[in-house]
Parts: sequence; structure tokens; C-alpha cells
Amino acid sequence: MLPRVLRNLVGTSSMNYSIPRALVIAFGLGLASGNGAWAQSAAAPGAAGAAYQEMPAIAPIGVRVDRYLPLPHPAAVPPVDPAKGYRLQQLGGGLYMVTDNGYQSMFLVYDKGVVVVDAPPSYSAHLKQAIAEVTDRPITHLIYSHAHIDHIGGAADLGGHPIIIAQEETGRLLARSNDPKRPLPTVTFKDRYTLKVGSQVLELSYHGVAHEPGNIFIWAPAQKVLMVVDVVFPGWMAWSGFADAQDIPGYFEQVAEIDRIPFETLVGGHVDRVGTHADVREQLAFMNDVKSATRTALQTTPVGVGMDAADKANPWAVADNYIDRVVVKCVNTVTPKWQSRLAAYDVFIWSQCFAMQQSLRID
Repeated sequence: MLPRVLRNLVGTSSMNYSIPRALVIAFGLGLASGNGAWAQSAAAPGAAGAAYQEMPAIAPIGVRVDRYLPLPHPAAVPPVDPAKGYRLQQLGGGLYMVTDNGYQSMFLVYDKGVVVVDAPPSYSAHLKQAIAEVTDRPITHLIYSHAHIDHIGGAADLGGHPIIIAQEETGRLLARSNDPKRPLPTVTFKDRYTLKVGSQVLELSYHGVAHEPGNIFIWAPAQKVLMVVDVVFPGWMAWSGFADAQDIPGYFEQVAEIDRIPFETLVGGHVDRVGTHADVREQLAFMNDVKSATRTALQTTPVGVGMDAADKANPWAVADNYIDRVVVKCVNTVTPKWQSRLAAYDVFIWSQCFAMQQSLRID
């Protein structure tokens, strides 16, 4: 359930209630403090009312933003040729990244064929063309990083009958999905699997639940390239709720574990560039700041402040009011340090703080 602070700024159309547009724009641009500016007189029960005290200038979920924060320190990333729909980047030793500067996959060339790692549907129709720029050898293997359709939903576009390798949890989830766009793996493993093709090696390992059950590490030791999808987002705010992590403590552990691997290049499956150890450490520092701010907010936020006396008999409402004010404190605490350091910070900071308080309270 979304916290009320993410709903109380949104009009209720069935009641013909709306927020003055000028205030929405001002709030979205960070020009309004929110201290009572949203108050409505004689609001019906359940309708949006006054904002919480000390509302951050970062617009919460449910408020349309006319202009997001500018991306900080834009990197000189090569553009994608619109005629191709992808960009090819050499990672060394016969290993390549394919990307549309939003999604990323890899392929590894060996003496008799090609191993593909993931097939995002956003450019999967062009994957064979990308491979053809390098070699005319056939695709013999396909590795699934995990089960999510946005990373492997283009598998059927590769054609042929490659050997498909995945962790056993990914196999289980795909069997449940029964999606012809994501063919079932032909080989599954529990903890570790080493793929040796000619002189090339990929080491696959499972480190437990974080983003999703079955999400694996793909390590190319000769090239010193590590691919872990949907965990680290170099230079960017992680996707909503710590990348929709199904296990937030596990997610924190995996980010730290990634930093311990001696990679030179990290392929994270998203954003417009590869990553470094500095990127991993920056993300971990941000995550730890969110955790610390949320823990302090949980300990220092009183219960029931600002509630109508009649609502205090409603335990769901009391909890909702408390959680909202914890999230507000978290956003206020981390924003001065991080809003100019992580690209798209303002897009998902509310969801990170909300996910963190949920995890600290119940995990």
C-alpha cells in the first residue's frame, strides 16, 4: 500500500476535488515548502488534506512534475545510431556489450560460435545484426541473468536452438510464467556453473535472493568483466524500491559482494554506460545513508501527530500517518548530499525511503 503522503497531494476526481495547478507546478519545481500550502477547508473524509510538516521540495509519487532535476555531470557516452537501434562496445577478449543506452546485454565469441547473455526485447530484433558485425558464427548458447521479461523477453528473436542456461529458480519462475517469448532453460544449476567453450570461460554463480530469486553473477575471468543485472546502476539512482528488490537485506549484501570481486568492467543491465568499483561504492554509500536516515527517523518520529482524534482508533491509519512522516524525514535527510550526485535522484528517492522503512520494520 502506498503511504498517504504519496496520495494526499492528488485530487479525488469522484469528489470533484483538485489541487490548484499553480501549487502543483511550484511544488514540482521545488519552489513551495508544503507547510500547509495544500490545506483545503471542509475536506470530505478520505479526501486530500494538508501536507505533512517539513515536506521536501522533491515531488512525491502522485504529483506530476513539469521538469525533473537535470542529470548531473553527464558522461560522454557514445550515442545509439537510430538506424541500428543499438550500440556495440568491445569489452576485450572476444566479449562485447550490446546496449540501447537503457538496457544492456553481452555476447562472447569463441572458435565455433557465440554465447549470448540476455536478450532485452527493446533491441532483441537487432541482436543478430550486432553479432554479425563481429562474426558469422552461430549462436550456440544463451544465458539468462534472471527471469524478468524486460531482460530476456527477446530470447525467441534469436532463433535457432541454443542451449539455454539459467539458475534453477529462474527455471521454476519461467515454468510458472509459461511465456513462449522466454523459452525454458535446457540446463539449470543450483550454486555454480562453469561454461567452457573453446578457449573461453564464463563462471556463473548464485548468491541468493536480492533483486529476484535466480538472479546470477556472470564472471568472465579472462576479460575481468562482471555482469550482474538490476543491482548496481552506475552513476544513477537505483530503480524504484532498490530495483524492486524482493529481499532488501540481501540486496545490500550483494552490492557489497560485487565490490569484492576483482572486475575491471561491470555490466549492470541498465543505464548508458558500464560501471567501476567507484560506482559500486557510491551506490553502497547512498544506500547506507538511506538506511541510517530511515533508522533515525523510525526512532525519533512520534506516533499519531496531526491526526484527527477519531482516526486514532484506526490502527491502519495510525501506522500510515507514522510511516509517511518517517519517509518525509528520510527524504529530507539524504537529499542535500545526494540530489546532485545521482542521475534521476528525484525520480525514485521517495520509493527508496519507503522501501527502506518497510525493510527495517519487518525484515
